[in-house]
Amino acid sequence: MRVVLGVSGGIAAYKAASLLRRFTESGHDVTVVPTEAALRFVGAPTWAALSGKPVATDVWTGVDQVPHVRIGQQAQLVVVAPATADLLAKAATGQADDLLTATLLTARCPVVFAPAMHTEMWLHPATQANVATLRARGATVVEPAAGRLTGADSGPGRLPEPEELYAACLAAVGTAGGQGSLQGLRVVVSAGGTREPLDPVRFLGNRSSGKQGVALAAEARRRGAQVVLVAANLAVPAPSGVTVRTVETAVQMEAAMTAEVADADVVVMCAAVADFRPRSYAATKIKKTHAADGSDDSAPVIELVRNPDILAGLVRDRARRGSGLRPVIVGFAAETGDASGSVLELARAKLTRKGCDLLVANEVGVDTTFGQDSSTVHILSADGRPARTVGPAGKDVVAAAVWDEIGGRLRAH
Repeated sequence: MRVVLGVSGGIAAYKAASLLRRFTESGHDVTVVPTEAALRFVGAPTWAALSGKPVATDVWTGVDQVPHVRIGQQAQLVVVAPATADLLAKAATGQADDLLTATLLTARCPVVFAPAMHTEMWLHPATQANVATLRARGATVVEPAAGRLTGADSGPGRLPEPEELYAACLAAVGTAGGQGSLQGLRVVVSAGGTREPLDPVRFLGNRSSGKQGVALAAEARRRGAQVVLVAANLAVPAPSGVTVRTVETAVQMEAAMTAEVADADVVVMCAAVADFRPRSYAATKIKKTHAADGSDDSAPVIELVRNPDILAGLVRDRARRGSGLRPVIVGFAAETGDASGSVLELARAKLTRKGCDLLVANEVGVDTTFGQDSSTVHILSADGRPARTVGPAGKDVVAAAVWDEIGGRLRAH
């Protein structure tokens, strides 16, 4: 595969040398295109020695070969690691003032950006808008890791490790499942957390942000599927190019999923659905009671009833229809592990109860998975194959791994 490795001017440029080695040792043909600022961190001799090719930053070197057009035209993958805030801004606005930005304009292959910068720069609305623009155009922007940054700073903005970036690149070009591998298929993904109203003000809910479900929907769309996203209270925007069905409660989600899956090829039940809901709904705000002497500390008793088990219901409906192995049904389980079993043990038991084809067990806890940009999952199959563990890794990487597993099952049947 012909790979262009763009390197912009950040301290994390040293990690890109390890990413380059992973590509070259796997037999890929890599052209390194650094910016002038990148060479202040890692010099041209290093890039030339590791890639086996000369290195240039400007459009004038070898001008007879028209490198600012040719390199991008011939590339099968462009990855920029690290991608600074400046580089992301230039890419989003179509600037082309050096060889790397010109290459990005001429490339028609998958493009992967791996941002690395201080937390304040990453979270700035301008950077987030640029990232959204790039993603809307079809580029993969890998979420930065959280951790130690330059100096004493810590937070989101750290360049992910080379092995994670390498996996994201393979997923982007289709080596691990691939662009177009779901062409012609209809996919339904649920995402977010349901909310069960107590009164007009309060609700029972959970910590799910919907990030993983959105990443799954985006990856399925990138692979060519027609995607319906059943979205419950997302904290992140839905990806472009998908049909969104908005719901609030578990009962609404059950109705939406039942309606959408009839002609689906794959169903991924990623949403965090409340197990219980209040038996009754108060039409007005539930008030605290007050005693004249201030001694009243009573509180209302909320009676709960079970919500429908949507995942198990989808499996039962498939069996009643006699539709064989379609749709492939994938469940998610958020597990902490407890005295009754480990995360994997509890997930295997749930897989047996639900009867789905694959179950993705999310390791969750305080400040773990929910609302975060990375997670660790275990992908279990109903056929008894050993669990595949992915992570800690970004939601995009997890999504690609899940679709790789689903794709393998689709090809096998």
